[in-house]
Amino acid sequence: MATGGQVGDLSGLNESLTSLTSLSQFGDTIAPPLSGVGYDAANTPYSSTAPAELNSIIQAAAAKYGVDPNLVRAVIGTESSFHTDAVSGAGAKGLMQLMDSTAKSMGVTNPFDPIQNIDGGTRYLSYLVNKYNGNEKVALAAYNAGPGRIDRLGISTDEELMANLSKLPAETQRYVSKVLAAR
Repeated sequence: MATGGQVGDLSGLNESLTSLTSLSQFGDTIAPPLSGVGYDAANTPYSSTAPAELNSIIQAAAAKYGVDPNLVRAVIGTESSFHTDAVSGAGAKGLMQLMDSTAKSMGVTNPFDPIQNIDGGTRYLSYLVNKYNGNEKVALAAYNAGPGRIDRLGISTDEELMANLSKLPAETQRYVSKVLAAR
């Protein structure tokens, strides 16, 4: 686990993770890293089982940013199948598949650190849910395709998203459905 640069106050987590000095100590409870680049969240089998070590991190971040922990868990399962070292073909990294610019803007210095990644990813998801006035489908599409693409199409409600779904990449169309089904 990285020291320093930890995002936010995740009270109680330090105590539960004090015995961990590196990610390798998660052992077999977290899936091994994906080999190489080219991870495609929308086409990868979903893992619905969050390792116990991650549940407290997910709960704390969800409470901190006012996001349903089941939504956070579904995003992580869909994005990385709980692989802490996942890297996509586009360069998204870690459990919540943060792009470098997004990670930096959310204060994440190590996207492979579960605490930082979940905190930053949940913070970003909360930002998107708020930006789109609680329209979670739109927020999920923006999480996957980027808010700029969603905004250029003039989509701001779940109804508008469904009416314009065919204008979005096939990956984003599958992604929204996959996350919602996993929730």
